[in-house]
Amino acid sequence: MSFLPTEPFAPARGLASPHAQTIFASLVRPTHTPPLKRERWELPDGDFVDLDSFDGPQGAPHVVTLHGLEGSSRSGYITAILRGAAERGWGATAINFRSCSGEPNRLARSYHSGDIGDALSVIKHLRARVTGPLFAAGFSLGANVLLRLMEETGDNSLVDAAAAVSAPFDLGVCADTLDGPGPFQLLYRERFLRTLKSKAREKLRRFPGVFDGAAMERARTIRGFDDAVTAPLHGFRDAVHYYAEASSGPRLHAIRRPTLLLSAKDDPMIPPSTHPRDVESNPALHAVVTERGGHVGFVAGSPFSPSYWGEAQVLAFFSSRNANTRPV
Repeated sequence: MSFLPTEPFAPARGLASPHAQTIFASLVRPTHTPPLKRERWELPDGDFVDLDSFDGPQGAPHVVTLHGLEGSSRSGYITAILRGAAERGWGATAINFRSCSGEPNRLARSYHSGDIGDALSVIKHLRARVTGPLFAAGFSLGANVLLRLMEETGDNSLVDAAAAVSAPFDLGVCADTLDGPGPFQLLYRERFLRTLKSKAREKLRRFPGVFDGAAMERARTIRGFDDAVTAPLHGFRDAVHYYAEASSGPRLHAIRRPTLLLSAKDDPMIPPSTHPRDVESNPALHAVVTERGGHVGFVAGSPFSPSYWGEAQVLAFFSSRNANTRPV
Protein backbone atom coordinates (compact mmCIF):
# COMPACT_ATOMS: atom_id res chain seq x y z
CA MET A 1 0.00 0.00 0.00
CA SER A 2 1.13 3.55 -0.70
CA PHE A 3 2.31 5.51 2.31
CA LEU A 4 -0.17 8.09 3.60
CA PRO A 5 1.17 10.96 5.70
CA THR A 6 0.06 10.97 9.31
CA GLU A 7 -1.60 14.36 8.67
CA PRO A 8 -1.79 16.86 5.81
CA PHE A 9 0.92 19.49 5.68
CA ALA A 10 -0.17 23.00 6.62
CA PRO A 11 2.56 25.66 6.68
CA ALA A 12 3.12 27.52 9.91
CA ARG A 13 1.26 30.80 10.24
CA GLY A 14 3.22 33.57 8.54
CA LEU A 15 5.55 31.08 6.83
CA ALA A 16 3.50 30.14 3.78
CA SER A 17 5.97 31.36 1.16
CA PRO A 18 8.61 28.93 -0.14
CA HIS A 19 11.47 31.21 0.89
CA ALA A 20 10.08 31.66 4.39
CA GLN A 21 9.78 27.89 4.73
CA THR A 22 13.30 27.29 3.42
CA ILE A 23 15.11 30.02 5.34
CA PHE A 24 13.22 29.68 8.63
CA ALA A 25 13.84 25.93 8.73
CA SER A 26 17.52 26.40 7.91
CA LEU A 27 18.05 28.99 10.64
CA VAL A 28 15.69 27.94 13.43
CA ARG A 29 15.61 24.13 13.50
CA PRO A 30 17.07 22.86 16.78
CA THR A 31 20.41 21.10 16.44
CA HIS A 32 20.78 19.29 19.76
CA THR A 33 21.36 15.56 19.50
CA PRO A 34 21.41 12.45 21.65
CA PRO A 35 24.91 11.54 22.89
CA LEU A 36 26.98 10.65 19.83
CA LYS A 37 30.22 8.82 19.28
CA ARG A 38 32.46 9.84 16.40
CA GLU A 39 34.03 7.15 14.25
CA ARG A 40 36.47 7.76 11.43
CA TRP A 41 35.57 5.32 8.68
CA GLU A 42 38.49 4.57 6.37
CA LEU A 43 37.51 4.34 2.70
CA PRO A 44 38.95 1.98 0.08
CA ASP A 45 40.81 4.78 -1.74
CA GLY A 46 42.72 5.88 1.37
CA ASP A 47 40.41 8.75 2.31
CA PHE A 48 37.89 8.86 5.17
CA VAL A 49 34.46 10.02 6.27
CA ASP A 50 33.52 10.82 9.84
CA LEU A 51 30.42 9.17 11.29
CA ASP A 52 28.41 10.37 14.29
CA SER A 53 26.28 7.63 15.77
CA PHE A 54 24.58 5.87 18.65
CA ASP A 55 23.40 2.27 18.90
CA GLY A 56 19.97 0.92 19.67
CA PRO A 57 19.25 -2.37 21.40
CA GLN A 58 19.73 -5.71 19.69
CA GLY A 59 17.32 -6.10 16.79
CA ALA A 60 16.22 -2.43 16.76
CA PRO A 61 16.09 -0.47 13.50
CA HIS A 62 19.06 1.70 12.60
CA VAL A 63 18.79 4.88 10.50
CA VAL A 64 21.66 6.22 8.40
CA THR A 65 21.42 9.85 7.23
CA LEU A 66 22.92 11.70 4.25
CA HIS A 67 23.05 15.51 4.44
CA GLY A 68 22.71 18.14 1.73
CA LEU A 69 25.20 20.35 -0.09
CA GLU A 70 27.69 21.78 2.44
CA GLY A 71 25.69 20.35 5.32
CA SER A 72 26.89 17.97 8.03
CA SER A 73 25.69 15.79 10.87
CA ARG A 74 24.88 19.04 12.69
CA SER A 75 22.34 20.17 10.09
CA GLY A 76 18.94 20.64 11.71
CA TYR A 77 17.11 18.15 9.50
CA ILE A 78 19.74 15.51 10.35
CA THR A 79 19.60 16.14 14.09
CA ALA A 80 15.79 15.87 13.92
CA ILE A 81 16.11 12.34 12.53
CA LEU A 82 18.72 11.45 15.17
CA ARG A 83 16.43 12.67 17.96
CA GLY A 84 13.44 10.86 16.46
CA ALA A 85 15.39 7.62 16.19
CA ALA A 86 16.53 7.86 19.81
CA GLU A 87 12.97 8.56 20.99
CA ARG A 88 11.85 5.34 19.30
CA GLY A 89 14.64 3.26 20.80
CA TRP A 90 16.44 2.92 17.46
CA GLY A 91 20.07 3.47 16.56
CA ALA A 92 21.32 5.99 14.03
CA THR A 93 24.42 7.01 12.09
CA ALA A 94 24.95 10.41 10.45
CA ILE A 95 27.45 10.39 7.60
CA ASN A 96 29.57 13.51 7.14
CA PHE A 97 30.58 13.58 3.48
CA ARG A 98 34.25 14.17 2.69
CA SER A 99 35.39 17.60 3.97
CA CYS A 100 32.10 18.20 5.82
CA SER A 101 33.01 17.06 9.34
CA GLY A 102 35.20 20.06 10.16
CA GLU A 103 38.39 18.51 8.83
CA PRO A 104 39.62 18.48 5.20
CA ASN A 105 39.65 15.11 3.53
CA ARG A 106 42.97 13.64 2.42
CA LEU A 107 42.58 13.45 -1.34
CA ALA A 108 41.98 16.03 -4.06
CA ARG A 109 38.48 14.71 -4.73
CA SER A 110 35.64 15.57 -2.39
CA TYR A 111 31.93 14.61 -2.71
CA HIS A 112 29.20 15.23 -5.27
CA SER A 113 25.52 14.56 -5.99
CA GLY A 114 26.10 11.20 -7.66
CA ASP A 115 28.91 9.82 -5.53
CA ILE A 116 27.48 6.64 -4.00
CA GLY A 117 30.76 4.88 -3.14
CA ASP A 118 31.32 6.42 0.28
CA ALA A 119 27.74 5.95 1.44
CA LEU A 120 27.75 2.36 0.19
CA SER A 121 30.97 1.64 2.08
CA VAL A 122 29.39 2.94 5.29
CA ILE A 123 26.16 1.03 4.70
CA LYS A 124 28.07 -2.21 4.19
CA HIS A 125 29.86 -1.54 7.48
CA LEU A 126 26.56 -0.91 9.27
CA ARG A 127 24.80 -3.89 7.71
CA ALA A 128 27.56 -6.14 9.05
CA ARG A 129 26.96 -5.08 12.65
CA VAL A 130 23.32 -3.92 12.85
CA THR A 131 20.94 -6.76 13.66
CA GLY A 132 17.65 -4.97 12.95
CA PRO A 133 16.24 -3.25 9.86
CA LEU A 134 18.50 -0.68 8.19
CA PHE A 135 16.82 2.51 7.00
CA ALA A 136 18.36 5.46 5.14
CA ALA A 137 17.24 9.10 4.88
CA GLY A 138 18.72 11.65 2.49
CA PHE A 139 18.06 15.37 2.16
CA SER A 140 18.59 17.52 -0.95
CA LEU A 141 21.98 16.51 -2.41
CA GLY A 142 22.05 13.59 0.04
CA ALA A 143 18.61 12.54 -1.22
CA ASN A 144 19.96 12.31 -4.76
CA VAL A 145 22.99 10.33 -3.55
CA LEU A 146 20.69 7.94 -1.71
CA LEU A 147 18.40 7.46 -4.70
CA ARG A 148 21.38 6.79 -6.98
CA LEU A 149 22.60 4.21 -4.45
CA MET A 150 19.19 2.54 -4.32
CA GLU A 151 19.06 2.52 -8.12
CA GLU A 152 22.50 0.99 -8.55
CA THR A 153 22.02 -1.70 -5.90
CA GLY A 154 18.45 -2.62 -6.93
CA ASP A 155 17.49 -6.09 -5.74
CA ASN A 156 20.80 -6.34 -3.85
CA SER A 157 20.18 -3.26 -1.70
CA LEU A 158 21.39 -3.51 1.88
CA VAL A 159 18.87 -0.82 2.87
CA ASP A 160 15.42 -2.04 3.88
CA ALA A 161 13.65 1.27 3.26
CA ALA A 162 14.72 4.74 2.19
CA ALA A 163 13.39 8.31 2.30
CA ALA A 164 14.47 11.11 -0.02
CA VAL A 165 13.43 14.64 0.98
CA SER A 166 13.63 17.51 -1.56
CA ALA A 167 15.65 15.43 -4.01
CA PRO A 168 17.03 17.28 -7.08
CA PHE A 169 15.91 14.65 -9.60
CA ASP A 170 17.33 16.62 -12.56
CA LEU A 171 20.59 18.26 -11.50
CA GLY A 172 20.95 20.40 -14.61
CA VAL A 173 17.52 21.99 -14.29
CA CYS A 174 18.00 22.47 -10.56
CA ALA A 175 21.40 24.14 -11.06
CA ASP A 176 19.88 26.50 -13.60
CA THR A 177 17.05 27.29 -11.18
CA LEU A 178 19.55 28.19 -8.45
CA ASP A 179 21.44 30.28 -11.01
CA GLY A 180 18.30 32.15 -12.04
CA PRO A 181 17.37 35.78 -11.37
CA GLY A 182 16.07 37.22 -8.15
CA PRO A 183 17.39 38.13 -4.71
CA PHE A 184 16.57 34.81 -3.08
CA GLN A 185 18.28 32.79 -5.81
CA LEU A 186 21.33 35.02 -5.35
CA LEU A 187 21.18 34.44 -1.59
CA TYR A 188 21.02 30.65 -1.97
CA ARG A 189 23.81 30.29 -4.51
CA GLU A 190 26.11 32.77 -2.75
CA ARG A 191 25.70 30.82 0.47
CA PHE A 192 26.71 27.60 -1.29
CA LEU A 193 29.50 29.16 -3.34
CA ARG A 194 31.10 30.84 -0.33
CA THR A 195 31.99 27.56 1.41
CA LEU A 196 32.51 25.60 -1.82
CA LYS A 197 35.07 28.11 -3.06
CA SER A 198 36.80 28.28 0.30
CA LYS A 199 37.29 24.52 0.26
CA ALA A 200 38.35 24.64 -3.40
CA ARG A 201 41.08 27.18 -2.62
CA GLU A 202 42.40 24.87 0.09
CA LYS A 203 42.39 22.01 -2.42
CA LEU A 204 44.52 24.04 -4.82
CA ARG A 205 47.00 24.88 -2.07
CA ARG A 206 47.40 21.19 -1.29
CA PHE A 207 47.08 19.87 -4.86
CA PRO A 208 48.33 22.54 -7.30
CA GLY A 209 46.91 22.28 -10.81
CA VAL A 210 44.17 19.79 -9.99
CA PHE A 211 41.67 22.20 -11.56
CA ASP A 212 41.71 25.69 -13.07
CA GLY A 213 41.81 28.08 -10.12
CA ALA A 214 41.16 31.16 -12.24
CA ALA A 215 38.02 29.56 -13.69
CA MET A 216 36.86 28.68 -10.18
CA GLU A 217 37.32 32.27 -9.01
CA ARG A 218 35.40 33.58 -12.02
CA ALA A 219 32.46 31.24 -11.38
CA ARG A 220 29.38 33.11 -10.18
CA THR A 221 26.92 30.28 -10.69
CA ILE A 222 26.49 26.71 -9.47
CA ARG A 223 26.87 25.43 -13.03
CA GLY A 224 30.03 27.50 -13.44
CA PHE A 225 31.51 26.04 -10.25
CA ASP A 226 30.61 22.52 -11.31
CA ASP A 227 32.25 23.13 -14.71
CA ALA A 228 35.41 24.48 -13.11
CA VAL A 229 35.76 22.28 -10.03
CA THR A 230 33.27 19.45 -9.46
CA ALA A 231 33.59 17.93 -12.93
CA PRO A 232 37.40 17.82 -13.25
CA LEU A 233 37.89 16.70 -9.64
CA HIS A 234 35.61 13.71 -10.11
CA GLY A 235 36.32 12.52 -13.65
CA PHE A 236 33.55 14.24 -15.62
CA ARG A 237 34.10 16.11 -18.87
CA ASP A 238 32.07 19.11 -17.72
CA ALA A 239 28.97 20.04 -15.76
CA VAL A 240 26.66 18.69 -18.47
CA HIS A 241 28.33 15.27 -18.25
CA TYR A 242 28.23 15.37 -14.45
CA TYR A 243 24.54 16.26 -14.30
CA ALA A 244 23.62 13.57 -16.82
CA GLU A 245 25.51 10.83 -14.98
CA ALA A 246 24.53 11.85 -11.45
CA SER A 247 20.82 12.73 -11.75
CA SER A 248 18.55 10.21 -10.03
CA GLY A 249 15.32 11.02 -11.88
CA PRO A 250 15.82 8.94 -15.04
CA ARG A 251 16.68 5.77 -13.09
CA LEU A 252 14.01 5.56 -10.40
CA HIS A 253 12.51 2.49 -12.08
CA ALA A 254 15.51 0.48 -10.80
CA ILE A 255 14.69 0.96 -7.10
CA ARG A 256 13.47 -2.23 -5.43
CA ARG A 257 13.13 -1.29 -1.75
CA PRO A 258 10.29 0.85 -0.30
CA THR A 259 11.35 4.46 -0.89
CA LEU A 260 9.57 7.66 0.13
CA LEU A 261 9.93 10.62 -2.26
CA LEU A 262 8.91 13.75 -0.33
CA SER A 263 8.83 17.01 -2.28
CA ALA A 264 7.07 20.38 -2.34
CA LYS A 265 5.68 21.95 -5.50
CA ASP A 266 6.90 25.39 -4.40
CA ASP A 267 10.51 24.32 -3.73
CA PRO A 268 12.58 27.34 -4.84
CA MET A 269 15.50 25.11 -5.90
CA ILE A 270 13.65 22.18 -7.49
CA PRO A 271 10.97 22.98 -10.10
CA PRO A 272 7.89 20.71 -10.02
CA SER A 273 8.55 19.92 -13.69
CA THR A 274 11.44 17.74 -12.52
CA HIS A 275 9.32 15.61 -10.18
CA PRO A 276 8.96 12.03 -11.45
CA ARG A 277 5.72 11.45 -13.35
CA ASP A 278 5.42 7.67 -13.51
CA VAL A 279 6.08 6.53 -9.95
CA GLU A 280 2.95 4.35 -10.03
CA SER A 281 4.78 2.00 -12.39
CA ASN A 282 7.22 1.11 -9.60
CA PRO A 283 5.43 -0.19 -6.48
CA ALA A 284 8.55 0.45 -4.39
CA LEU A 285 8.13 4.22 -4.75
CA HIS A 286 5.89 6.22 -2.41
CA ALA A 287 5.62 9.80 -3.69
CA VAL A 288 4.26 12.52 -1.42
CA VAL A 289 4.15 15.96 -3.05
CA THR A 290 2.80 18.91 -1.07
CA GLU A 291 1.63 22.25 -2.45
CA ARG A 292 3.89 24.15 -0.06
CA GLY A 293 6.95 23.44 2.07
CA GLY A 294 9.90 25.06 0.31
CA HIS A 295 13.25 23.29 0.16
CA VAL A 296 13.78 20.90 3.10
CA GLY A 297 11.35 23.14 4.99
CA PHE A 298 7.93 21.70 5.79
CA VAL A 299 7.58 23.91 8.88
CA ALA A 300 4.16 23.47 10.52
CA GLY A 301 2.65 24.81 13.74
CA SER A 302 3.60 28.42 14.36
CA PRO A 303 6.85 30.44 14.22
CA PHE A 304 6.88 30.45 18.03
CA SER A 305 6.18 26.73 18.35
CA PRO A 306 7.25 25.15 15.06
CA SER A 307 7.02 21.50 14.19
CA TYR A 308 8.88 19.86 11.34
CA TRP A 309 6.44 17.84 9.32
CA GLY A 310 8.93 16.47 6.81
CA GLU A 311 11.18 14.74 9.32
CA ALA A 312 8.08 13.44 11.15
CA GLN A 313 6.86 11.81 7.93
CA VAL A 314 10.25 10.22 7.28
CA LEU A 315 10.17 8.64 10.72
CA ALA A 316 6.53 7.60 10.28
CA PHE A 317 7.41 5.96 6.97
CA PHE A 318 10.21 3.98 8.59
CA SER A 319 7.92 3.00 11.46
CA SER A 320 5.40 1.70 8.92
CA ARG A 321 8.11 -0.45 7.38
CA ASN A 322 9.49 -1.75 10.66
CA ALA A 323 7.07 -4.70 10.80
CA ASN A 324 7.38 -5.37 7.06
CA THR A 325 11.12 -5.56 6.46
CA ARG A 326 12.89 -8.58 5.10
CA PRO A 327 14.73 -10.91 7.50
CA VAL A 328 18.33 -10.02 8.21
